Amino acid sequence: MNKVKRYDLEKLRLMKHIRFLFLLSLATFGVPHQAFALASDWQKDDAVSVRLMAGVDGVGQGTTIPLGLEIEMAPGWHTYWRSPGAAGLPPHIDWQNSLTDEGNLQEATLLYPAPKRYTAYGLETVGYRDHVVLPIDAKLRTPGHPLTLNASLDLLVCSAICVPKNYTLALTIPAGNATENAEAALIKQFRDQLPGDAIQSGLLLKSAINDGQSLTLNIESRDTLQAPDVFIEDDKNISFAAPISRIAVDKHSVKLQVKPADTLPEGMTLAGMPLTITVIDGDHALEQHLITPPITVEPPSPTPQPMPLGIAILFAILGGLILNLMPCVLPVLSLKILGVVSHGGGETRIVRHSFFFTAAGILFSFLILAGITILLKTFGMALGWGVQFQQPVFLGCLILVLTLFAANMWGLFEIQLPRWFADNLSEASYHPKLAGDFATGAFATLLATPCTAPFLGTAVGFALAAGPLDILIIFAALGFGMVLPYLAIAAFPRIATIFPKPGKWMVWLRHVLGYALALTALWLIWVLSAQITPRFAILVGLSMLGIVILLSLRKTTISQRLVRFGLLDFALVALGLIISGSLMPKVPASIDALWLPFDEHAIAADVEEGKVVFVDVTADWCLTCKANKKFILSQDEISQRLFHSSVIAMQADWTNPDPRISMFLQKYGRYGIPFNAVFGPGIPQGVVLPELLTPKSIDEALDRASRAP
Repeated sequence: MNKVKRYDLEKLRLMKHIRFLFLLSLATFGVPHQAFALASDWQKDDAVSVRLMAGVDGVGQGTTIPLGLEIEMAPGWHTYWRSPGAAGLPPHIDWQNSLTDEGNLQEATLLYPAPKRYTAYGLETVGYRDHVVLPIDAKLRTPGHPLTLNASLDLLVCSAICVPKNYTLALTIPAGNATENAEAALIKQFRDQLPGDAIQSGLLLKSAINDGQSLTLNIESRDTLQAPDVFIEDDKNISFAAPISRIAVDKHSVKLQVKPADTLPEGMTLAGMPLTITVIDGDHALEQHLITPPITVEPPSPTPQPMPLGIAILFAILGGLILNLMPCVLPVLSLKILGVVSHGGGETRIVRHSFFFTAAGILFSFLILAGITILLKTFGMALGWGVQFQQPVFLGCLILVLTLFAANMWGLFEIQLPRWFADNLSEASYHPKLAGDFATGAFATLLATPCTAPFLGTAVGFALAAGPLDILIIFAALGFGMVLPYLAIAAFPRIATIFPKPGKWMVWLRHVLGYALALTALWLIWVLSAQITPRFAILVGLSMLGIVILLSLRKTTISQRLVRFGLLDFALVALGLIISGSLMPKVPASIDALWLPFDEHAIAADVEEGKVVFVDVTADWCLTCKANKKFILSQDEISQRLFHSSVIAMQADWTNPDPRISMFLQKYGRYGIPFNAVFGPGIPQGVVLPELLTPKSIDEALDRASRAP
């Protein structure tokens, strides 16, 4: 019996060993695992170690293979960028032995991540220390065939002395799938540090002035600037000294003045010289070629002339007053109509209170907007008039409020004042109405802010470029201008009391105006669909429908607790959908077929070729923009001029946040839309058109732009 048990135990141990070996072999050979690196042997000495590596395990079927030249340097040693500065030599790779049918290399491009500036013995040099990977794009002669590399690398490394190095690097990449291997992430890490354009880097060359002996660059940054630097390259091997930096107080713009390190030879000047600038700030790097004429390499940015505060206040009041007539206020037109006709045959005292409360709601909202603007500016965030409509969460809250306002119009519930506030009012029966009046004023302000009005853009531009006190004063003046019609009715209440007394007709009117608000909510859901995808936006709309259905059941036998929980659930579901949708990748904005996508840097080149450029900045949430398009830009005569071969029509969609568009607007002292500008040989710096377009204003601007300077 014991022998049997011993036999069983030995058998069990054997089976365990066999199972372990089976699983080990399966894990080693049968289960996919991270690929091993494909790289040449390290070439090492006391100062530096180098190797050539690939980011894929096979050539695949593509035409280009991602490679990397990895350089590790001992402490105190450095090597050089493509333009080394006052001394030094850049790395050089000779691919001659690989440019054969057997090697299968057609060409290889060595790329340079953003460098740093080093000073040694009074000399300014540019390069890398410690560790760097220089990405390489290797183009195949015959896709699908193995790539055999046999390269010679010349590398200069320096510490207290400079030592030239030469290495032979060999690497073969076999045929097969181009699966990313263990080194792919390292190559990508340094590829992401390559200087890019304004979108990639968050840095914008606002203007560059070349006076022949120095270069002055005005740079704007999406993020807070840290320690900006710039490197200048030319075709005359001129070495440039470190720039003199003047960073603005808000740390979002800097002026960099750059001069040659040595006096230029007699007769030589920087004027007209093609230059390449590389602006570096922390992890951000911008590269741009300056190929336009000297003195000003981009159309100069028209900086708004400083105006007295009194004039800015006057413009703000006029802009706020005109805002009542702009297409932007169409969504709240129903609230305005109801606010007047509901007082038919009423007491003048009640009319006065009602319109005072509406005016208070408007002023309160403008002061809240001023506070938010000051806060955003303090933290260095992007500013703009109406940019809250670019935020999906704000749109979602607005859609919810519109839904509740429509339900209120349909008599499904009443808006109540807080109890502590109601106790201080004299007419208990009128408390709900006063709360509605205040809320109507606040709501009207939010819905009236997506677009600018005449005078308003100038006033807002003045405020956003000024300090906190000026922002508060200008926004208060805007609110005062908008409430002037309400104050006029409060001063002369008979304007409202001449209407018939409320009756059945009033109930019918409230229902009709409620549907107008519901249509406004549907419009905002359509705007939201461009920000969180149509599918999510439809689900948000269905959630709002569920809220209306639950509110309509409040007066039935259904449990009120169930109604309250249902309302909260629908609101939370809508909020969750909006947040989830806003985190998804944004789909590039679609523009009309006849328009070209906005490209600010192409404007100067187009103007230099004698063409006229018309720029239209629009957004789905800007009703004034839509009105301009429908009634002006779509006219046959204007359309023929805009889309003629000598005119380039560019459209910038600002439905979603876009730093390129924000910076472009700010260059012209504008922080809101609609915005239209015309550029051409006659006006290379551009002319800004009024917010409300007219055929005459467009024709005159196009004629002026097309004239030879």
